[in-house]
Amino acid sequence: MNRKTNFFQLAVVSAALAVATIVHADPQPLQALSSPADAAALDRAIAGPWRNPNNTARDKYRHPKETLSFIGVKANQTVIEITPGAGWYTEILAPLLREHGHYIGIVDDPASVKAEARAETDDRNTQLEAKLAMHPDLYALTQLRQIDPMMPVLGPPSSADAVLTFRNVHNWVMDGAQAAMFKAIFSVLKPGGVLGVTDHRANPGPATDGKQGYLTEQQVIDYATAAGFKLDAKSEINANPKDTKDYPHGVWTLPPTLSQGEANKAKYLAIGESDRMTLRFVKPRAGAH
Repeated sequence: MNRKTNFFQLAVVSAALAVATIVHADPQPLQALSSPADAAALDRAIAGPWRNPNNTARDKYRHPKETLSFIGVKANQTVIEITPGAGWYTEILAPLLREHGHYIGIVDDPASVKAEARAETDDRNTQLEAKLAMHPDLYALTQLRQIDPMMPVLGPPSSADAVLTFRNVHNWVMDGAQAAMFKAIFSVLKPGGVLGVTDHRANPGPATDGKQGYLTEQQVIDYATAAGFKLDAKSEINANPKDTKDYPHGVWTLPPTLSQGEANKAKYLAIGESDRMTLRFVKPRAGAH
């Protein structure tokens, strides 16, 4: 497969809705964002035997049903996931959207990243492609798009119903790419489309540089609203009050990375994965206030 092109053909996806802390006085009611059929389809995708057991073991930390339900993903939508990594959420989203929706994964073009990161980027893309190729019954229509993260184009304007980004914004901040990425997300979403964000949450205070993996909730809200988004709701679905956020190697000290190896491993396993913000933004419709 030629990784120099911007599009790779592979498989499809979507989801439902759940418990949230509404922050606007006039949001769309949560019940209207989902349906029993969407919820059932999401349950089937999460329970799929194709999922890697190491991934399902993390459901207790990542809460895929609650998270995707809160964001409002539906099985008939065009859904873009930015930086799928090893495909943790792809295993759920692609089968969910296979019949009636469309899943698109955004990956970095190795030629566009720093020289020292090219081999790693190329290897990560190759591994994701291989994962998708293993199950053509699930992923045959999935599309991967390569981007230059500093000048991203995620797809045709107003072509996506939802964009999802899981634990990526801190990387954009470290690279100085956050403004360009939020602008690109805003462009690719249809009016009324939804952006769902989770990331490692710093304690309230000044904006961080992302180098410890943590960002304040407010700085993420500021990045999104500067691009034109409206904050629709926030949720504590992925909160972890045990996370003290003061580790020798930042958030990567905690599982699943456990950067300290065996040193204090039991302590970090007892804490679990990081405290995470979960935010839902909406691209306003024309004339909306």
